[in-house]
Amino acid sequence: MRKLIFTGLCLLAVSCSHTDDYDGNEINDNIDTTMLKLNLKGCDTFVKNADYRKYVEKAYKAFDTLDKENGEGNDFLGWKHLPSETLKGTIVKECREVCDRWQAKKVDLVVAIGIGGSYLGAKCAIEALSHTFDATLHTGKGAQVVFAGNNLGEDYLCELIDLMKTKNVACIVISKSGTTTEPAVAFRIVKQFIEEKYGKKEASERIVAITDKSRGALKSLATGEGYKTFVIPDNVGGRFSVLTPVGLLPIMAAGFDVEKMLQGAKKMEDVCGVCCEENPAIQYAAMRNLLHMENGKTVEVLINFIPKLQYFAEWWKQLYGESEGKGGKGIFPASCCFTTDLHSMGQYIQDGNRILFETLVSVDNPAHSLKIEADEQNLDGLNYLAGKSVDYCNHMAQLGTQLAHIDGGVPQLEVNVAKLDEDALGQLFYFFEYACGISAYMLGVNPFNQPGVEAYKKNMFALLAKPGYEEAGEALRKRL
Repeated sequence: MRKLIFTGLCLLAVSCSHTDDYDGNEINDNIDTTMLKLNLKGCDTFVKNADYRKYVEKAYKAFDTLDKENGEGNDFLGWKHLPSETLKGTIVKECREVCDRWQAKKVDLVVAIGIGGSYLGAKCAIEALSHTFDATLHTGKGAQVVFAGNNLGEDYLCELIDLMKTKNVACIVISKSGTTTEPAVAFRIVKQFIEEKYGKKEASERIVAITDKSRGALKSLATGEGYKTFVIPDNVGGRFSVLTPVGLLPIMAAGFDVEKMLQGAKKMEDVCGVCCEENPAIQYAAMRNLLHMENGKTVEVLINFIPKLQYFAEWWKQLYGESEGKGGKGIFPASCCFTTDLHSMGQYIQDGNRILFETLVSVDNPAHSLKIEADEQNLDGLNYLAGKSVDYCNHMAQLGTQLAHIDGGVPQLEVNVAKLDEDALGQLFYFFEYACGISAYMLGVNPFNQPGVEAYKKNMFALLAKPGYEEAGEALRKRL
């Protein structure tokens, strides 16, 4: 067996002696510290070397299908080269022109309307990069970006109107068709508000549509009203769209460096596109499928010890849930934020049904430093921590949790980045996307469709008495 040494943009392997159990990763002291790292050592007591080798071979075959673009869903592979192609193109420049125009108008609130992949990527990036209390402190360089069209909550939309009344508003509406119910309802309401507040002519300067290149209700409206438009590429599905204008424009509007994010993703495009065992996407796909198929692990819990990564987990859950959950197959994606959820879900993870494994997204260096001071009374008994940083305590909690969960029968994978910035997020986005394609092909499913999503829509349309659904609606009402 080979141990893995990460160095620069390449992942190199060296031979070494090895026991019968899988040995995980060793990290060289000379690595590029800005590069994402994958550590599988937390699986070494659960997995045999021979089994891991078998699943690496399966991952190679799935990689080949993805690389040669000859598998199911091969018309939705435009995301594979988005980082390199977007860096060469004009999209970043066009996004900047929109943001500059809005900044000149002193826009301080951007309502981004979309659902699923049309909002989760931008939401998770903005949450990860923003000051936690930016909505109150206004520390950001850009506008406040809020999201709508991802639910049908009447209170939510009414309270959004309350917020818009106090702000200088612009809107990004994201929909391939323009007829998806949740974003269409939200956009009708937000569009009306903007037109009434600023007038139709000015509204056309404050609304940007990200939609189909040539057809659909939203495209027709945008053309008629003179909105600036960006294209959702035909060959990029929603859950893989964060590095298109779908994610880039809201993230830039919030004041963050999308070019740096694309450069981080380009690093992973270079690494993940090589068919070798040192490819972290191959390693991750191989190990998670091995744990699933041979060890009976049916649930993967994405965990973190950084509160700002909560919505990254939501993005990841959609990516893997929609890509793999088909035909009675798939690993169920769940998430927990530690140490918070150690005081709720921790009991089950430690001591419940042994059906799960964990993937930890860890961050080496926080953006701030805060030390615990000594207290003369020491009533809380914490003086033994005097002089230690809060992050040091958090890291010890992380290590203690990892060891406890492994001892409790929970295998651990760890994806590590140096710090939580645009470069790291770009790497994380692309790494998990590429690994998802490999993993789903290993499971024998099409990674790029979502037939199950349509079932609730058909029932909803029928119950709402949408024209053409009358008969179905009558049948459903008899069941209620």
